[in-house]
Amino acid sequence: MRTLGVDLAAATKKTAVAVIEWESSSGGGEAGAQPSARLAHLALDVGDQEIVDLFGTCDMTGVDCPVGWPDALIPFLTGHLNNDPAPVLEHDGIAGRRLLAYRDTDRFCTAQTGLIPLSVSADRLAHPAMRCAVIQAKIAAQHAPQPRDGSGRLAEVYPAASLKIWGLNGRGYKGRGIPETERLGLLLAALEEQAPWLDLAGHRDSLTASDDLFDAVIASLTARAVARRRTLLPGTAHAQAARSEGWIHLPSCTLDELPLQ
Repeated sequence: MRTLGVDLAAATKKTAVAVIEWESSSGGGEAGAQPSARLAHLALDVGDQEIVDLFGTCDMTGVDCPVGWPDALIPFLTGHLNNDPAPVLEHDGIAGRRLLAYRDTDRFCTAQTGLIPLSVSADRLAHPAMRCAVIQAKIAAQHAPQPRDGSGRLAEVYPAASLKIWGLNGRGYKGRGIPETERLGLLLAALEEQAPWLDLAGHRDSLTASDDLFDAVIASLTARAVARRRTLLPGTAHAQAARSEGWIHLPSCTLDELPLQ
């Protein structure tokens, strides 16, 4: 199995990808050999076509970016455009506006982890989400349309939530200062300790220097959980919204379980 992790930014700069190759066993299939995974590809400043091409070579892709918008947002904007007050007034007040800002999956993620994802419609995250929509269209044209709920070969992931679920302290490692770099190095060391089966293939220095690259690796690890159906799935209560808005896949397994068949 090959999994692709994409840490998507609004532009090519700061967009990172990581491909992990998963083997059923090491040591030529000898009895008692341990499963293993190798970081086969790592890159920063990645364009749309490279992402689409890598998608085609991988079994599952995890993208750290919303793949859709709140269902309530479109009729709200359409009502505003057409001077139709009814769908606009449905969202009068802060509670109504939250339905425009956050998706069903965002609320589910907060309930499960305590983390509040950025709003795809009211924060700067909207810019990479627009790019993500274009990339999804390119994937659809070149390969096939991918369901937004992650039931195909593309799934929305949230590295900060994955880190928290896996017991890794992911707070404070994003940035350009020395404290952030030191925290990222400690976080990577903790990942190496908890996942000794992951071969970083000489990329350790690059990962300690870039939180974008690190997030791409976590996205690729989470993609493995998605492929093995070891994430929290929408279920009946959230299925309809997940199909249109997207669904953040939160791991329901430990890091130790990822390489196992």
